[in-house]
Amino acid sequence: MNKINLRQKLSLFNDYWGPRVIGELNDQYVKIVKFKGPFTWHHHDQEDELFLVIRGRFRMEYREGREDPGAEHVRATDSADPESKQSIWIEEGEMIIVPRGVEHRPVAQDECHVLLFEPASTLNTGNVENELTVHNLKTL
Repeated sequence: MNKINLRQKLSLFNDYWGPRVIGELNDQYVKIVKFKGPFTWHHHDQEDELFLVIRGRFRMEYREGREDPGAEHVRATDSADPESKQSIWIEEGEMIIVPRGVEHRPVAQDECHVLLFEPASTLNTGNVENELTVHNLKTL
């Protein structure tokens, strides 16, 4: 057993949106990541995600109401129906769990440090492949 100092681990990198694995339990990864700016709209068909704010704050934007969760999903864009978009601020010391199937994107106006807890199979951009997709996670 080893204790992990989150502040020390977060000091080891400066990039945004690149999650690092800091622990593993029961086929789940504990990750840390720095947010700044908007992320990609995406969802996860099989995985729920937990976001815990260590430092700063971010806004979780989300769209609910997919009629058929098993249907082929067409990636929503920022030009999609703005009426379907909702958001909630997650402050330092708070957490949110995003259920599988809910389209979401975190947005941080200023740098925000976040702990993620999710299945090891979770791809950071879910159903979307783009320049922010991280296939090979770094371990600290």
